[in-house]
Amino acid sequence: MTAVTAPTRRPTNTDVPARFRDLLAAEWIKLWSLRSTRWTLPLVFLFVVGVSVNASLADHRNWPTYPQERREMFRMYGPVRDAFPEAGYLLLILASATIGALTIVGEHQSGLIRATFAAVPARRALVAAKAAVLAGVMLVFGAVTATTSFWVSQAILADRDAGWSIGEPGVLRAVVASAALVPVCALVGMGLGALTRHAAGAVAGATAVLVLVPMTVDSDEHRWIAEAYNALPLAAWLRLLEVHPDVINLDPYPATVTGSWLTLAAWSAAATLAAITLTHRRDP
Repeated sequence: MTAVTAPTRRPTNTDVPARFRDLLAAEWIKLWSLRSTRWTLPLVFLFVVGVSVNASLADHRNWPTYPQERREMFRMYGPVRDAFPEAGYLLLILASATIGALTIVGEHQSGLIRATFAAVPARRALVAAKAAVLAGVMLVFGAVTATTSFWVSQAILADRDAGWSIGEPGVLRAVVASAALVPVCALVGMGLGALTRHAAGAVAGATAVLVLVPMTVDSDEHRWIAEAYNALPLAAWLRLLEVHPDVINLDPYPATVTGSWLTLAAWSAAATLAAITLTHRRDP
């Protein structure tokens, strides 16, 4: 009598856990499948560079009318302000946060997140891959935008002997900080998107935290208010833009360069950790 043996079960594709690089590839495809990503990034790039060019051309045109004292003041902070104008970067901040929010809110609102979690139960790895792709793309975008704005603006000002070179003290730091601000804001948007699961709520929260609060706080009144202000991403970025000691000394409670870098890093880490934790613990 022949013994009957159970057939050997071959492992299927669903039995093989997804590798992290596979998750990165999937998140890359999902990020670029968003129309907001494909359209927003080039439009924001053109806007930011355009604002920088407009500011530089205005100073170039008006330079002959500036008295000597104003020219000396301009050389202290003007070139970096023309390279990274607040008007352009405020839009860049909001656009980055919006893209970050939509990377996770869009999946919740469309119901795609349930299918994603069914295919990849490892939620923490999935969100970590999403954050890595988002941060990488936005860092490259920020670097291209900041570098272009800087070189174009300084080329315009060089004709008046008012531009800066990248090798001057603190200038490279300002360019790197302007590039790093973009992924920080995108990750904050993603964290708020994981919290609210609603596009309008996430964008409103990002607008308040990244723009409205730092612009309305009077950091000269009390030290504790100044320290709270210095712990915000916008304040950290503005501090890293200041390269002349006389400008820094005008602030009664200035933040340190190291503290400002740590602020940007802390916001990135906290936002990513919040997105991972909230997505892991809550039902889709």
